[in-house]
Amino acid sequence: MTTTGRIGIAEVERFENAVDVLRALDYRQGGAFSHDAVRVVRSVSLLLDWGAIPGGLRSRLLTMLADLHNLLGWTEFDIGRRVAARLRFDRALGLAAAAGNDGLMANICYRLGRLALHHDDVEGGLNHLRHGQAAAHRSGSLRAQAILTINEAWALAKAGDERAALGSLARAECQFEHADDWATARPWEAFFGTTDMAAMRGTVLTELAGTVASRYSEEAIARLRDAVDGYGAEMSRSLALTLIMLAQNHALQGDFDEAVHTGTRAMDLARGLGSTRTKDRLAPLAALLREHADDPASRDLLARIDSYRAEPAP
Repeated sequence: MTTTGRIGIAEVERFENAVDVLRALDYRQGGAFSHDAVRVVRSVSLLLDWGAIPGGLRSRLLTMLADLHNLLGWTEFDIGRRVAARLRFDRALGLAAAAGNDGLMANICYRLGRLALHHDDVEGGLNHLRHGQAAAHRSGSLRAQAILTINEAWALAKAGDERAALGSLARAECQFEHADDWATARPWEAFFGTTDMAAMRGTVLTELAGTVASRYSEEAIARLRDAVDGYGAEMSRSLALTLIMLAQNHALQGDFDEAVHTGTRAMDLARGLGSTRTKDRLAPLAALLREHADDPASRDLLARIDSYRAEPAP
């Protein structure tokens, strides 16, 4: 804070940079590694309560605090704390509304949708995603619109609504065609580019392979391989989740040699992450391996998965 007791742009930028560092840590190592963010929340909340903030900076500081609660909600989700995650997201949504930031509101709704979908609440997930779509349209962010549309496709695929899922997937692909014209990404949505779009295409098709017809697994494999090739070490959690789905599709096609090879790679990566989502997302692969447990390699990987999933949460 400045010597006059007023908050200046330097203080706000310092906190924004701290959030960026925490976000990068979350992408790379998972939610269990990002609890230092709580201290930043307390500091910023005190500034908002007691600091003398110029009018032009108050909205920016509110946005930053909303973004931080959004990140904390994601980390709580990642380590299996559903109620705590929902509380953080709700707080983030209120702050983003106070800041008048529709783009951030859209992103928070996307994350609320993902939380619901992870727990198989498809109706709740679709409700959040559609509220997010409205906010994305108000914001004019084409990136936000694409994120929400592709996740809507995933939700519809989980419900087994083939026609609607493919329709949303086609709309998302159309929106993504204009990615070169997108404005510079805000920090909370910067993850979404060519690689994550490929991963989400593969995710939708993987879901359809399980709920509608296994024929979707062939294209899912191609899209997931594209994503695997695109993810670097800075996105280790996304890479692990993508490898899990890739192994699942190989198992659906009856190629258990490749399923075991890819699943082993996913397991090696997942063990270094502070994430329970990887454990949850291994359940379909484990079920497929269990049906093929007469094969020694499949049986060995299944034992590793069962042991990993039985470990206490981080």
